[in-house]
Amino acid sequence: GAAPGGGALLPELVVFDLDMCAWSPEMFELGRVPRAGADEVRGDLGGGYGEGVAGARSGGATIKLFEGARFAMQQFYEGAYPGMRIAAASSADTPLAVQIGRGAMELIEIVPGVTMREVFGIGWPEGFEGNLQVGRTPPLSSNKARTHFPILQAETGIAYENMLFFDDCNWTDHCAAVERACPGVTTWATPSGMQLRDWEAGLKLYAEAAASRV
Repeated sequence: GAAPGGGALLPELVVFDLDMCAWSPEMFELGRVPRAGADEVRGDLGGGYGEGVAGARSGGATIKLFEGARFAMQQFYEGAYPGMRIAAASSADTPLAVQIGRGAMELIEIVPGVTMREVFGIGWPEGFEGNLQVGRTPPLSSNKARTHFPILQAETGIAYENMLFFDDCNWTDHCAAVERACPGVTTWATPSGMQLRDWEAGLKLYAEAAASRV
């Protein structure tokens, strides 16, 4: 949709890969599900928000968002992008990795007192999970273009051409695969994890693609 006041065209759905795109490390490297009341890691949330739960502990490691992903989610939470909703497409390797990722989403705060899981719920019906396609257990697979994206499209009712997808693409070029199999999706690769410049560049690329269709 168009932003008020004739601003940039915004995607209706922004889809984040999780491991090494939105956050680090890779969930398959970890061995324990983060627990509420035990594994919160407090720190500066950035963006002038002050202190909150900046990370989630899994054994000796800390799961933390990359700066660009955290900024994007903070801005989204503040209502900076009218009509936009967010989703996750992660091919986490094992059921344990999926549990660890979901556990981290329940703990990590985007702004003080508001978790990542709550921010992903904004704009969806209460209890809706269709925007969280995490894992590779059927009906999901390791191929996001064949499973995660068609399922996201069916669950959300949002057309591919109204989606923007961020993925690190370091192990598999999910961006190219999604562009081929799901025509219309705009993709942006984040090989160093999601930086501020990635968020801005992805939105700009989407706006250019949307403008060319008008």
